[in-house]
Amino acid sequence: MKKKGSVVQLDRISDFGSEGWGFESSLGHLFVFFFVIINLEAQTIVSEIELPISVYETSGLEIINNNLITINDSGNPSNLYYLNQDGELLFRRMFNELKNNDWEDLTADEEFIYIADIGNNFDTRENLRIIKTPINPENNSFELINFNYPEQDDFSFKQLSFYDAEGLISIGDYLFIFTKNRAKKITELYRLPKKAGNHKAELIGEINVESIVTAADYSDEMKLLVLTSTFDFNEYFIMTIENFDPSKLNNNKINKLKIPIGKTQVESIKIINKSSFWITSEAELLGKPKLYKISL
Repeated sequence: MKKKGSVVQLDRISDFGSEGWGFESSLGHLFVFFFVIINLEAQTIVSEIELPISVYETSGLEIINNNLITINDSGNPSNLYYLNQDGELLFRRMFNELKNNDWEDLTADEEFIYIADIGNNFDTRENLRIIKTPINPENNSFELINFNYPEQDDFSFKQLSFYDAEGLISIGDYLFIFTKNRAKKITELYRLPKKAGNHKAELIGEINVESIVTAADYSDEMKLLVLTSTFDFNEYFIMTIENFDPSKLNNNKINKLKIPIGKTQVESIKIINKSSFWITSEAELLGKPKLYKISL
């Protein structure tokens, strides 16, 4: 690792690949594994900004009208926190009627923000949902998109969970969930309509990320999917997939790049352009949460 002033550069480490495959399950789903080429290439931290302690468990990131929006995860107040790009808190948007069971990610379209109450650390939750609220911060109405995973029929406590999730993106009329499968070190891609009500999440396929996914973002303009992931909660990575199409999960290239920061938790990412991203990290011990701008 090289340090140049306030810019930290991580040297290229290695390149290696692992093949993927597809097969039909007994349920008729096509499980598709990506052909993965992992490249750990140089990247830089362009800026590092301390955030208010009120977002000490920041999880999820969205940008609307040039302002950043984040949330805290399980057990914290049911608030959206609006920040400027200097990390200063502008205001809280409070949803006192809602319980923050385990808010994990944010996404948005032209009209609505979607809050992913999908954290399920031990596979025991039976109240998974997406909260849909207007982009207008003065309108705190909301609808609930309740859902379950049809493949799950066992809700007993599991240390290595299959149905935890921390990634949510919006494409067209649908929301897509990326699971955090600790047991298999893959991510399943599930699809939901954006309509309020009770739904069965539709399994689209699996991606062999060889880690666990902690956040997701997608740019429709760039057709770019980005994920954050970790192997062991000590090191975190950014994964980029260009020309992402959820209906064509085979023969995609994944670029995996190490995030050059110390031990922390990274559970959010937002695309700026094809080579620049915002991420946030949670407060650790006596530290503060932080906002990073990263360039690949």
